[in-house]
Amino acid sequence: MEARLFVLINLFIVIIVTGSDFSATRNAEIDQLLKKLNKPAIKSIKSPDGNIIDCVHMKNHPIYDHPLFKNHTIQMRPSFHPEGWNNVSVNIEKETSMETQPWTINGRCPKNSIPIIRTRREDIIRAKSIERYGKKDFHIHQPQQANRNINHEHAQIIVKGKFHGAKALVNVWKPSVQTTKEFSLAQIWFVAGPFSETNSIEVGWQVYPNRYGDNNPHYFIYWTADGYNNTGCYNLACPGFVQVNQNFAIGGTVRDISVLNGQQYHIPITIWKDPHSGNWWLKISTNIIVGYWPASLFNHLQDAASEIQWGGEIIDYRDYSKHTKTEMGSGRFAEEGYKKSSFFRNIEIIDEGNTTLQPVGAYPFMTRKNCYNVDPGIHPVWGTFFYYGGPGRNRKCR
Repeated sequence: MEARLFVLINLFIVIIVTGSDFSATRNAEIDQLLKKLNKPAIKSIKSPDGNIIDCVHMKNHPIYDHPLFKNHTIQMRPSFHPEGWNNVSVNIEKETSMETQPWTINGRCPKNSIPIIRTRREDIIRAKSIERYGKKDFHIHQPQQANRNINHEHAQIIVKGKFHGAKALVNVWKPSVQTTKEFSLAQIWFVAGPFSETNSIEVGWQVYPNRYGDNNPHYFIYWTADGYNNTGCYNLACPGFVQVNQNFAIGGTVRDISVLNGQQYHIPITIWKDPHSGNWWLKISTNIIVGYWPASLFNHLQDAASEIQWGGEIIDYRDYSKHTKTEMGSGRFAEEGYKKSSFFRNIEIIDEGNTTLQPVGAYPFMTRKNCYNVDPGIHPVWGTFFYYGGPGRNRKCR
């Protein structure tokens, strides 16, 4: 009996010591990542939404952490701008205000610096793992490895060909997300290359509690050069995107949100390839040039995008063996129309000759139309457009 008790006590001590060592190791890894992500700031600004914005000098830009860009010369402005919006006249809805993100109420970043939202310890703790902080779960994008209880669902418009850019006015809502690890987003998505080594650029807004620590819509960007396996991340969680704008914080809260049967807000988004440098530039709003993805970050996207997608996406973890109640867009189906359904309008592509055109051959794609759907059309003012979205679980979506 005494021998057995002695073994149990020793085992208990080993568990405590091992657990302590694991905790210390994890804390050290988190500290190391925080030090890497949070660059020295020349000024810090407290935002009303709880974030701290660090103004980081260009000499400490995150791009220099990438092994390919140790000696990168930052391109401060594009050499080419696409044409203005075609078929856009008087807007009956409003552009959400981006020049006055909440943090700018309390200050601005000095010249030659960029605003970066400070990463907090709790942000990393919420992530699935330290190693994949800021990345998508790549298993979800690999059908042969996918967990049957984890699904991405889409309601979107797709066009295929060769493209040097795309545009859209993206309606903004605040969809309800059932669990903190699920998300709901609206984005423009550039794709090139075979599935296993997909090159992707993604831009839009998303509600993602595990990522941002709240239930508000946030501006986001994403990229990958190898099918979401090892490269790429959200926002500035890894080196890749070269931000040059000193007034716009990537990952910041979207200030103005559409109201059911009320005021509608949209975000103008343009992504295009600079014909001289080959870099892929991002403009949000009519005059906020945010920055670019260097051409050499990619292999397939160095030439052109072979596919562009506009629309909504959610992730369903099926925690209760039923379809999630996570909403897409406004949470209303496409057929409910203006001021009820979410929309993309004035959808345009930029061809290899850098001409802005309405897309030809665009088609709708829905993973489960009883959960989330799409209703496309053409309008004299809205150009190519579509309504999309849905409530998730309902009597026809289980």
